[in-house]
Amino acid sequence: MSGRGLRGDDMADTQALDLVLQAEAALAGRDPRTALALLDRAEAMAGPSQRSRMARAAALRAAGDLRGALGALDDLLAEQPYHFMALLSKGAVLDQAGARQPAVETWRNAVKIAPPSERLPPGAARQLETARATVSKADEALRDHLASAVAGLRGEFASDDLRRFDEALDVFAGVKKAYVHEPLFLNYPRLPAVPFFDRAHFPWLEELEAATETVTAEMQAALAVADDRELAPYIQYPRGAPVNQWGELNHSRRWSSYFLWKDGTRQDAACERCPETAGLLERLPVCRQPGYAPTAMFSALEARTHIPPHTGSTNVRLLVHLPLMLPGPARFRVGNETRQWRMGEAWVFDDTIEHEAWNDADSLRVILIFDVWNPLLSEAERTLVNAMLAARKSFEP
Repeated sequence: MSGRGLRGDDMADTQALDLVLQAEAALAGRDPRTALALLDRAEAMAGPSQRSRMARAAALRAAGDLRGALGALDDLLAEQPYHFMALLSKGAVLDQAGARQPAVETWRNAVKIAPPSERLPPGAARQLETARATVSKADEALRDHLASAVAGLRGEFASDDLRRFDEALDVFAGVKKAYVHEPLFLNYPRLPAVPFFDRAHFPWLEELEAATETVTAEMQAALAVADDRELAPYIQYPRGAPVNQWGELNHSRRWSSYFLWKDGTRQDAACERCPETAGLLERLPVCRQPGYAPTAMFSALEARTHIPPHTGSTNVRLLVHLPLMLPGPARFRVGNETRQWRMGEAWVFDDTIEHEAWNDADSLRVILIFDVWNPLLSEAERTLVNAMLAARKSFEP
């Protein structure tokens, strides 16, 4: 009996699916009444399915019954709250009904779980683009409203540095993302996620900047005679490894590096070619973690090349950039802050916050990069971190 029952259920399901397919064809032919009649028969035969409910919502919407369409979508979302197409469709129905705020919030939820547009049918991809544009426009309107509301009060504090508040307002309104630490190796807790650190933490920056010409001359001489091992692609994933965003730069000389120190090891030949630079780095308070740091290098980025968004290994240390060759405009973004490199100006940033770089010029851009301790760690913490990292390197499970 059970076998015959199962075969009967299978037959009913098959017949019901055929009716739903006929209903979808009727919808494509702009015949919502026929589609609804077919869906009634299908659901009477096998009960409602996700597909039949989506088709019913589309048919009711096409027939002008927006309330009924919302009901069909809500029935589906009651069972599948993260049903992307149902959320996308509900936002469209609400928007058509003039309920803009509920539409925006529904579309906001759809955008959060949206698959890549290229995986969607063309109609759904266009609807998703509409949803994103509507949400973005609403966020910008909220941002403008909030900024206007606090403008008078903000003016009373014009002499204060309010960049952090301004970013908070943008994040609160939804027009910017709140960036956090995303280290690949060691995440040290309770450190603030500061994109670019205040120069007051690093009084030695002036000494570094004053040496720009000397470092540049040594860099140019070293790169002129460097072989392919010394000036090598910075990104070198082995064959078969997932390269993610690094596909274009993997093993590419469009982004190359010449190491003076690498993972805590002095590169003697490179330092001998650049004695003044090596001596300068020896004097500066670089981050010293045996087996891990310092790393110091000349980073060479070819013309019209983009380094995609990425994050570094640990927030216990920061990176220093000193531009050496700037043939034209070159940008650098950390979190929500984008800066232009300028000759003679160094900065210190937290590379565990998402960052990316562009060489927008028509020739090579080179900067000196090296790591220093995060100044918010105490000497005791630095000593203990080094001991912890040494233990990690010696550990064998």
